[in-house]
Amino acid sequence: MLSRAAILSGQNSRALVAYASRASSATSASGQDSSKGPLWQRPVRQEPGKVRMGFIPDEWFTFFYKKTGVTGPYTFGFTLSTYLISKEIYVMEHEFYNGLSLAVMWIAGIKLLGPKLAKALDKEIDAYEAEWNESRVQDKQGLQDAIEDEKKNQWRMEGQTMLVQAKRENVGLQLEAAYRERLLEAYTQVKKRLDYQVEKQNIERRIAQKNLVDWVVRKVKASITPDQEKQNIDNCIATLGNLIPKV
Repeated sequence: MLSRAAILSGQNSRALVAYASRASSATSASGQDSSKGPLWQRPVRQEPGKVRMGFIPDEWFTFFYKKTGVTGPYTFGFTLSTYLISKEIYVMEHEFYNGLSLAVMWIAGIKLLGPKLAKALDKEIDAYEAEWNESRVQDKQGLQDAIEDEKKNQWRMEGQTMLVQAKRENVGLQLEAAYRERLLEAYTQVKKRLDYQVEKQNIERRIAQKNLVDWVVRKVKASITPDQEKQNIDNCIATLGNLIPKV
């Protein structure tokens, strides 16, 4: 039993290593995503079939049940052994006793060391699997970190897009302010020129009016004779005399 367990464990270990190498090469070649599930399953350690007396398969016993009942296999075995030994078909020489001693030691080794060896082999396989899973988990964590970094970079790019949009709006406001400032400057300059023209026309009108008044006054003064002027002075004096209150 111990040898069969050791052989099966060694075969499973070699098969596991070979299958893992093929799975890793197939993964690198095909580029499949490991997030969809494991590409291989760990082979389960196969336990030997059920036996009786440590080496006789249980099927040999169940074969006799339908014909002879439960005691049939034991009777057949005892009868056959007695026949072989009595007819000296099977000679029990010193090799027999050596084999019997080896069988006892073999059974004792299986019973005492078999579970410990199986446990050690299972532990070694678990260590191999943990090492492989650790590298896979690290790769997966690295990919997840890369995805998170990419998301953060995309978020930063969105912020940069908003910043560029804000700068564009700021530039638009600056252009609008410059346009309004230049429009006000043009309005001021045009107003100054129009005010200049209006003031010029007003001055020309006042000068023309003053010249016309002076001309009329000169003409009127020129048309008044000395007698009219004396008469007007006398009338004024008389009017002033009438206006003075009498004491």
